Amino acid sequence: MWTVGYPARVDAQTDGRTPAELDTGVPHPARVYDALLGGKDNFAADRQVADAIRANPAGEIGPLANRDFLRRAVTYLSTEAGIDQFLDVGTGLPTAPNVHEVAQTINPAARVVYVDNDPIVLVHARALLVSAPEGLTSYVDADIRDPETILAHARETLDFSRPIGLLLLAIGHFLDDEDDAYGVAGRLVEALPSGSYLVMSHLTGEFQPEETKKTEAMYKAQGMKLRARSEEEFTRFFDGLALIEPGVTLTHRWRPDALDRIPADTPGEQAPGYGAVGRKA
Repeated sequence: MWTVGYPARVDAQTDGRTPAELDTGVPHPARVYDALLGGKDNFAADRQVADAIRANPAGEIGPLANRDFLRRAVTYLSTEAGIDQFLDVGTGLPTAPNVHEVAQTINPAARVVYVDNDPIVLVHARALLVSAPEGLTSYVDADIRDPETILAHARETLDFSRPIGLLLLAIGHFLDDEDDAYGVAGRLVEALPSGSYLVMSHLTGEFQPEETKKTEAMYKAQGMKLRARSEEEFTRFFDGLALIEPGVTLTHRWRPDALDRIPADTPGEQAPGYGAVGRKA
């Protein structure tokens, strides 16, 4: 699980090698996301879904807004909140800036645990998510719907007697109602010590309800789940937590700065994702 002894990088599109148990004919959210961000670590099935999503401008703008939100939120936790350990569930394929790159630029001793369940993400994480010498990064091969496994492995790297930053970025909308999304997130938050933070972003269909329904149906047809949620539904994930200003807002409007690629005045229908940061008392 430690990031030592890294295997060679696998280029999903060009070199013909694939990790064990990888079904390249079935799209995976992490690889679709990579395709939307212009990455090359994806397959034809992933690009087919990404191409369909690009028919809506929000399909490309939303992921960029989410990455900007990641950078700003991790920067806030590392500086103003003093957090030096992070649990990133639903890591996806490495796309700069990654959590440890942001956190360890501020504090080289920061520790990060990445969690995902796609075999190709595992290969890339071990090869590319390399910690600063003073800190640590590790990778857990687990499904978000199995919080106990995630927590058990995370405890091997993170100190659960001190505050932790839990990141659930663009992952909650892949849990439908049958997956008990609130229960899963709640169990992860419950295990965190006082002073910890939840950082979360989530797709919403409030700005383009018909387009969102089509996207949800397309994901379902490809064997993937997608469940957009309203602002009220998203806010429920933060029950019992103290929201950090400006509270629940569109991701590109949460403490925007000069490094953002998506301007804060971008209409919601072009970047339809909510984001927020909450502190556990």
